[in-house]
Amino acid sequence: MSTSKKAYAAAFLYALIIGLSFMFTKVALTAASPIDTLAHRFTLSLLAASIPLVLGKIKITMKLKDMVSILPLAVLYPACFFAFQAFGLSYSSSSEAGIIQASVPVFTLVLAAILLKETSSLQQKLATFLSTAGVIYIFAMKGFDLAGSSFLGSILILLSALSASGYNVLASKLTRKYSLYDLTYVMLLIGFIVFNFAALVQHQTSNTLPHFFQPFTNTDFLLSIIYLGVLSSLGTALLSNYALSIMKASQMSVFSNLATLITMAAGVLFLNEQLRYFHIIGAIIIIGGVIGTNVNFKKVKPDVRRE
Repeated sequence: MSTSKKAYAAAFLYALIIGLSFMFTKVALTAASPIDTLAHRFTLSLLAASIPLVLGKIKITMKLKDMVSILPLAVLYPACFFAFQAFGLSYSSSSEAGIIQASVPVFTLVLAAILLKETSSLQQKLATFLSTAGVIYIFAMKGFDLAGSSFLGSILILLSALSASGYNVLASKLTRKYSLYDLTYVMLLIGFIVFNFAALVQHQTSNTLPHFFQPFTNTDFLLSIIYLGVLSSLGTALLSNYALSIMKASQMSVFSNLATLITMAAGVLFLNEQLRYFHIIGAIIIIGGVIGTNVNFKKVKPDVRRE
């Protein structure tokens, strides 16, 4: 398999895991608060990432100054992305949040052009907007209550989308300098520190510190947090960092809309949610946008950084 095909496979697997993570997150949130769920999620992901280090299979080679260079990336994702998303959803409807999150590929396209000097063809620009339009179409047809949403919630979700776009651009640059494992480990470490600190402060303030580990007595929570920690945090970080080391940031970002499509499919298959005609139309639009962004229909060399 060529390098470019491996990158697309990693991006698709990333979208698949992210798409299914929403279902596991819903299960986890029935037993723990959003902050506790994030804290336990990144604790487990850091433990899983530390196993190869303990066994001596992998070594972290970076120095303190290198960790400082990676810090902005880790602050954007996972810290800011998940924090803005969690609190934004508490103030706004999930439908409105979905529409705003669909702007990630567009923001990434603009940021990549400014910061990375990435160029994109007219076909790629149109396909990016087409994929985004597909997500917006589905949420618009489902209906959303603008009157019941909060301006603060919209701003927080918008900041979450900007954090994801910034991550796509910065990771695309840093993966050329640092190893995928070093980069991923620092990201998970920052997530572990930020969310555990926030959770412990919250419990200490409300005098509920003994209840911090109580969710682990729930079997459904335990299974969900294993998926979220090992696959959805550690796995997707490795996959996205690998894909971004090869393909353009703007190309990779479109797969976030594919993840939205997978989330909806999972709802139909596993949660018995209703499939409507506009889901099918939106799915066709999204898939068409993803294909149009990543497939060059002209007979030229594929648009990747290395083969």
